[in-house]
Amino acid sequence: MSSTLDIKLQGREYRVACAPEEFDTLTAAAALLDARMGEAARTTRSTGERLAVVAALNLAYELNAMRQSGGAPASAAAPLTEKDIDAEALRRRIKIIEARLDEALARQDELF
Repeated sequence: MSSTLDIKLQGREYRVACAPEEFDTLTAAAALLDARMGEAARTTRSTGERLAVVAALNLAYELNAMRQSGGAPASAAAPLTEKDIDAEALRRRIKIIEARLDEALARQDELF
């Protein structure tokens, strides 16, 4: 069953569809994205949608680097070892989160 979760990114609130058992994971993802957007805002002159794109590109770059190396992104505090990662489960989880985010963001587009 899907519920909604309110998240805040750069001072703006967004309501996203999310199963209750995934609230913590999505909240953590939103916190990571908000932090990365804050970093990008400090190092670039980007704002709004462009800021979100810059942060998303940085995260996607790190994810791809992690996939290629089989390890954690360079910015991770404590690198994970291969035995710490269930790659197939991680891929399935990422696809589920991507689908839910796409669905939630599509609904946001209807509001603006």
